Amino acid sequence: MDIKIKNTGTAKLTIGEDSYDLPIMAGSMGVPGIDVRALHKHSGHFTFDPGFTSTCSTESQITFIDGNKGQLLHRGYPIEQLADNSTFLEVAYLMINGELPNKAQNAEFTKTITNHTMLHDQVESFFHGFRRDSHPMAMMCGTVGAMSGFYHDDTHTTVDEARNIAMYRLIAKMPTIAARSYKYSIGQPHVYPNNELSYTENFLHMCFSVPSEKYKVSKTIVNAMDKIFILHADHEQNASTSTVRLAGSSGANPYACIAAGIACLWGPSHGGANEACLNMLREIGTVDRIPEFIARAKDKSDPFRLMGFGHRVYKNFDPRSRVLQKVAHEVLEELDLKNPILAVAKELERIALEDEYFVSKKLYPNVDFYSGIVLSALGFPTSMFTVLFTLARTVGWISQWNEMLEDPSQRIGRPRQLYTGATERDYVPIGKR
Repeated sequence: MDIKIKNTGTAKLTIGEDSYDLPIMAGSMGVPGIDVRALHKHSGHFTFDPGFTSTCSTESQITFIDGNKGQLLHRGYPIEQLADNSTFLEVAYLMINGELPNKAQNAEFTKTITNHTMLHDQVESFFHGFRRDSHPMAMMCGTVGAMSGFYHDDTHTTVDEARNIAMYRLIAKMPTIAARSYKYSIGQPHVYPNNELSYTENFLHMCFSVPSEKYKVSKTIVNAMDKIFILHADHEQNASTSTVRLAGSSGANPYACIAAGIACLWGPSHGGANEACLNMLREIGTVDRIPEFIARAKDKSDPFRLMGFGHRVYKNFDPRSRVLQKVAHEVLEELDLKNPILAVAKELERIALEDEYFVSKKLYPNVDFYSGIVLSALGFPTSMFTVLFTLARTVGWISQWNEMLEDPSQRIGRPRQLYTGATERDYVPIGKR
């Protein structure tokens, strides 16, 4: 599917006595953008947009978000339909190739990914260089970056086959690295991949099985984990995705680009939201304390905010949370856990969906609220939450990286600035200062 942006008119910009006509460009869906690429050349001015929140940094065909409608599409498919009907590897194929796989393509893609799950034995040895209390994200970032030394190929950016192998390796090895990081952090022996298992079942097996016992995971748990992966696969030009694209624009090795994305995702303002949400539930502690925290959330003079409610992008209901709401209830019902924190989460969810204050402000539980509950119920510590986010988002990052390389208009990223430092001055020798 080859849909290009089109010129739909012009916007007039007046600077002093001069006016400039700037093309208005539109995609297939969403808000149009004003093309300012020639602005500096003709006017001597740059645009100023800290955080790039009003700037289209690229043309993309992968993910579309309409926050007002609560809509998230991958290659045109609603996220709800993908989560309900497909597997994570089907979604990975879709995001890389643009179309859903047929039966033969899906089988071949699954086989290829399965055959790349093992880590080089020397990569395995890296883990022993980390302190025993190292954060799993530190291990993820360092190990993925180190893969550049094992798979350094100068044709990654120019030859399709080399690019494909890099993408397959990253998708295949990320669960192995994530599980290895988890096992190392809790002092258990690592578990090798099992090619007889599905992608998600294999990941859970590597995380929770031990050599001394047989391990079998339920279909409900596998389904929940697979849906979490699908729902976190991509989310348009967020901070970590933009980081991957910016690093990739220089022609950097793909493993280094993904490592840069991991480092960005590790930031608490990006990938740590579900961890912050669970920490809030622990702070509340018991159901009887919920009214106290609800009152604080409504008090404008109190800095406390309920984590996991509302979303910066979605001004309506987060479409991913609808899927995870059902998943969370299925997991909690199957595991039948008597955990006070999960009881707090269920009661807080009920209040948020009924309380007029939350409903009027559309502060609905978001994907971070439910994913934190599910991952905690499955037995993952909060330190692993962003690792699991990384595993899933690798598919989006690598798809965006691949799309960027295929874009003939792509140039190395070079944001501009408004300089506010000292003006030109003369050097004074140290004895005369």
